[in-house]
This record gives sequence, structure tokens and C-alpha cells, in this order.
Amino acid sequence: MTIVLNPVWVNGVQKLKVVPQPPPKPPRGLVPPALDEATHTVRCLNQLRSKDKSIEKYIYLTQLKDADPRTFYRLCLANMSEFTPIIYTPTVGDACLQFSHIFRRPEGLYVSIKDKGSIGKVLRNWPRIDEARIAVVTDGSRILGLGDLGLNGMPISIGKLSLYVAGAGIRPSSTVPICLDLGTNNQKFLEDPLYLGLRQPRVTSEEMTEFMEEFMHEMSVLFPKLLIQFEDFSTDNAFAYLARFRERYPLFNDDIQGTGAVVLSGFVNATRLASAASGRPLKDHRILFLGAGSAGVGVAMQLMNFFKLQGLSTEEARRRIWLVDSQGLIFDSRGPMAEHKKYFSRPDYEGPPMTNLTDVINHVQPTALLGLSTMKGAFNQSVIEAMSALNPRPIIFPLSNPVRLSECEFDEAVQWSRGQVIFASGSPFPEQEYDGRTLYPGQGNNMYIFPGLGLGAILARVSSVTDSMVEASSLGLADSLTPEERSQDLIYPRVERIREISAHIAHKVIRAAQRAGVDRNAEIKDMWDDQLLEWIKSKMWNP
Repeated sequence: MTIVLNPVWVNGVQKLKVVPQPPPKPPRGLVPPALDEATHTVRCLNQLRSKDKSIEKYIYLTQLKDADPRTFYRLCLANMSEFTPIIYTPTVGDACLQFSHIFRRPEGLYVSIKDKGSIGKVLRNWPRIDEARIAVVTDGSRILGLGDLGLNGMPISIGKLSLYVAGAGIRPSSTVPICLDLGTNNQKFLEDPLYLGLRQPRVTSEEMTEFMEEFMHEMSVLFPKLLIQFEDFSTDNAFAYLARFRERYPLFNDDIQGTGAVVLSGFVNATRLASAASGRPLKDHRILFLGAGSAGVGVAMQLMNFFKLQGLSTEEARRRIWLVDSQGLIFDSRGPMAEHKKYFSRPDYEGPPMTNLTDVINHVQPTALLGLSTMKGAFNQSVIEAMSALNPRPIIFPLSNPVRLSECEFDEAVQWSRGQVIFASGSPFPEQEYDGRTLYPGQGNNMYIFPGLGLGAILARVSSVTDSMVEASSLGLADSLTPEERSQDLIYPRVERIREISAHIAHKVIRAAQRAGVDRNAEIKDMWDDQLLEWIKSKMWNP
């Protein structure tokens, strides 16, 4: 790609701005004479839509991105609501399950436990070291709700980075998908002759920690401008490695922090609608979680910020949240439990174990029910009707991915709540007609958050990603609804506006980084808000 240097004025100082120019057309004779970009885009879209299976569409788009990335991203930007479910959830789950069978060519970096002691040499083989700005790293140990998929988790890193490019204008050449192959305990894959990963059980936690220390150190040495996103680590490791590394390197965990931020944003807008119907003060909402893994506890931690914004103390905020796991309501006298569950364990219940979700609802009397359990159908008719009896507009968020693991579907929630539900899910569902009205489901998709959060962190050149930056991304998303979207009772903006939303979030994140003192980009410290927003937009890559 050629560039042109255009003079621009920034805060009264003339500077040269790099303006990328489209690549020159190939010499005559090397392409068909009637080939033009607009028609070719239509051709590719028609080819995509001719596929009748989602996994075939995924394979086609993977090939298109490899052969013609500009056309791929142009199509993606023009058809976000159609493309997102293909390149990420829910189709990416099937792509992971079948990765070793649909594999065409290598993409990204594969670092295995066999490389321990020489990880730096492996990383140096990356062909675009100087351009690298964002890496998504998974060890494949807890992919969506599908469990340990080992090296087959690589499509998660690839898909997330495609959304960084499409959603926030991160340059494709600056993305680094990484899969850490530390073995797998998935016997089916170990016996699969086509499995691409190491044929050994997962290593011990001690060996993994030694590996991670070496990996993170070598990454920081080789990629000094890189932001790292951890993705789909097992629950205990997700919390452990976020805590271990977040103060030392610029990184965040999307399952813990990104999911929490996007749910907090939707919850802010949902409570406004619910309180308008009930007259209940915002601080009096009560949240019940089904699911107490890394995502569930991470979301609960983020939602404490909602109550603190209403003036409650940390302890008061914590007491507005109840958690349910596979053994029922989590309470102190129940017995031993995983460390990450203890923070929200209830000291105010000493009765017998409470395992029936409807019984828990009647005991807790929540205004909001959130699911991160991967238990299909857990929010059954009895559960939704119990929530509806307690609330004129119940907040129901079945957030587990993919669709086949969702706690309930939108049409069920609409029917069982008689059209009063305020709904957001992790996977997409179609709109519903009820009593002469069109009802729209929210989708609490992390892609609303992480592209803008990542963009802001990269542009501010942060030394670490603070809780205040994550909270800023969430509130920025909550404030991005248009008047038309609010009139339709939407709690998330339409995904077609993702570039505009990401720029808005990046602006909020940069300001939060500056207040926290973790930014290292002196050039933008003194910009006015409108100048900063325009500067952010100027940095976004367009295909």
C-alpha cells in the first residue's frame, strides 16, 4: 500500500499525517478486464449466501480473508449483523470443534509446552514483529461452553482479532492470534488422528505457571508495544493469571472483564426501563446469577460498580448479588467451595441447600436473573413466570454461548413473561411480534466492548489496563444509544454502528487511562475532547 503525507494542524502545530492510499491496480492482463471492486463484493456476498450451513460460511470467509482481506473486511463492515455470528459466536464454537478437520493453512502463532526454555526463539519467527499491537491469547482449556478443546481453540483468537479489525479499525497486520498448546484432557481429540495439537494430557499448574512466566516475559521483550487479551482460560487460571500479570504488563481478560463490562452496560439501560415500570429506585435492584465460573464471578464483580454508582458502599453493593452454582445457592455454611466463589457467598442464609432455581427466586426476590451456566433451558417456564410475578418488567439475561447452551430463548421469555421481559443474550436471537408490538432482543456480545477498549489502550500506549478503564468502556457503551434506539426500548445499540461506538468507547478509555496515570502517549494529553475523538477516528484502518 502506498502512502501520501498530508500537512495537518494539531493544537496549532503543523504536522505530516500519513494517509494510506489504495494499492495500485494489477497490470493489464493479470485480472479479467471487467473486474471491479463493487461488483466483486456483490459476487463474494452471493457466494457466501449460497452456503446453507454456518460452518461452510465460516470456511468460505476464512479463505476470503486469506486471499483478499480488503474485500473480506469491506463486506464485514457493510453486513455486521450477518457476519458477526459467522466469524464469531455462535459459529466459532463449531469451528473450534472441527478445527483440525477444516484446517487449510496456518494462521497465527502456536507456542507449545515443548518450547519451554526457548519461547523467545519461537516468537521471533513472527513475520511482522514491529507492526504488532494486539494479541489474543488462549490455551484452549475452556472454549465458550464447550470445555477443553486444546489447540482447537485457535479460531477463538483468530475470530476475536477479526472483530478488532472490523469493529475498531485495528490494522490487520498488527494483530497476532496465539494459541498456547499445553496439552488437552479431551480424550476424543487425543484419539483423533487429525488432531493438530500435542497428544498429551494438560501439564500441571506448576509447570504451566513457569511456562506463562517465560511466555509473558518474552512477549514483553519482543513486542514492547503489544496489548494482550487473555481468552478462554479455565476458571481458576483465568483469575490467577489476570491477577499475576495485570500490574506488570498491558493486558486484560475478556471473559472476566469484557463480559462484565458489556453486561454492566446492558444492565444500566435495563434497570432504567425496569425502574420506570416498577417505581423501584435503581439502588434497590437485586441480581441473581446462575453460574459461578470465571465469567459469572467476573460479571458479578463488574455489576457491583452499578450499585456503587448509586451511592452504595462496596459491602452494600456486594449484598445486592446472589450466586447459584451446580449445587444451588452459594452460602457460607454450605461447606467447602472454590476460592473465587467465596466473595459472593451469603452469610445471611443458614437453611438447607436450596437447589431449585424457582425456590431460590422466591427466596431472593431478584429484579434481574442472569445466566452464565451453559445449562440449556435452565430458565424454564416456571422460572420466567416466577420472575414476572415479582417484577412488572423482569430483567432476564441468558448469556451462555453458543445458542444451544443458552439458558432460554427470546421467544420463550417473551411468551412466558407476556411480552414484558427486558432481555439480553450472549448469542443472537430474532425479534418477536407480541400483542401488536415488535420486541427486540439485546445481545450482550463482548464485541461491543473489547474493540473500543483495546483501541483506546493501544492509542494511549498504556502500561496496564485498570479497572477504571474497563468501567469507562462499559459506561461509554451504555451512553451510546441513539434517541431512536431508546424509543424502541433497546438496551444495546445496533451493531451496524460498531465503528462509531468503538471510537466513543476508546475516547472514554483514553481519558480513564490518563486519570489513572497509566498512559504513555504525551501527544494526546492536551487534546480537547472533540479533537481527541477525531484523532481516534483518523487512526482507524479502513479497507
